[in-house]
Amino acid sequence: MLKLDIETGPMPHGEENLIYNIAIIGAGPAGLTAAIYSSRALLKTIVVEKMGSGGQAMVSDLIENYPGFSDGINGFELSKRMEDQAKKFGAIFEFEEVHKIEKTVEDGHFLLKGDSRDIRAKCVIITTGSMARLLGIKGEDRFMGRGISTCATCDAALYRNKKVAVVGGGDSAITEGLFLTRFADKVTLIHRRNELRAEKILQKKALESMKMDFIWDSVVEEVVGDEKIRSIAIKNIKTGAKSSLDIDGFFIYIGHVPNTAFIDVKKDLDGYIITDELMQTSIEGIFAAGDCRKTPLRQISTAVGDGATAAYRAEAYLENMECQSK
Repeated sequence: MLKLDIETGPMPHGEENLIYNIAIIGAGPAGLTAAIYSSRALLKTIVVEKMGSGGQAMVSDLIENYPGFSDGINGFELSKRMEDQAKKFGAIFEFEEVHKIEKTVEDGHFLLKGDSRDIRAKCVIITTGSMARLLGIKGEDRFMGRGISTCATCDAALYRNKKVAVVGGGDSAITEGLFLTRFADKVTLIHRRNELRAEKILQKKALESMKMDFIWDSVVEEVVGDEKIRSIAIKNIKTGAKSSLDIDGFFIYIGHVPNTAFIDVKKDLDGYIITDELMQTSIEGIFAAGDCRKTPLRQISTAVGDGATAAYRAEAYLENMECQSK
């Protein structure tokens, strides 16, 4: 097996001729896993992240559905362990926001154009994830990850025998709302219309559930609490009437926005990157993994699997490139 251009030290600024084997954009679970695999394979690897490692996992106080942690694990701690593991094998981390990726004609390498400098790499793995579309209401920032969640699959067990509210009316809101009924005593779904948009079979299950009730034609205006959530303020958009609902947890499902605007590869109508089963995008040498790509499930465990596959295929791509150049 080829070992390509091994170098594990940090790159001084201004070293324009230094070319990484793999540049990973994004340091969520998919990116960190890809970094572990590629750096452990002795490939010169840089992880470019605009904020900090962990992605959306960072906002979870307790992750209970990731294998190996029977008592659960804090999202920050899990992310830090992944980052330390990647660094142990030589991955370089740099805080930089990538605005554009260009493929150079003369050598087929990639130029990542950032805020303060450009980075050159022989191949790229995009793991920029997606962001839950939020309501933009008072109290939302304060209680995010501390009572407000965008993932019932992740956090439902924390609300056993409690009261929760769900906002939304599509497939995700109903699917996750029904999942919550396995744990919570009561699930109240709040929707700005007077009928659901979800599949009919999901609607039927929800409307027949003894644990679910509905507040129609309404929006949430504020999340209220002290150390934890106590209630939400609700407004009927037809009558203007205002009310308050006492809850222990609040789940938001009004869609996601993938962080893919900076890259010009094939995407679906929602902006998610389309890949094959080997994580290859429509541009040879650019791979995508995790929540930024079109996938039926967005969980830490699936992102980790994507990251491993992307790194494995990127290594094969580099070996093929090396052979062709000889």
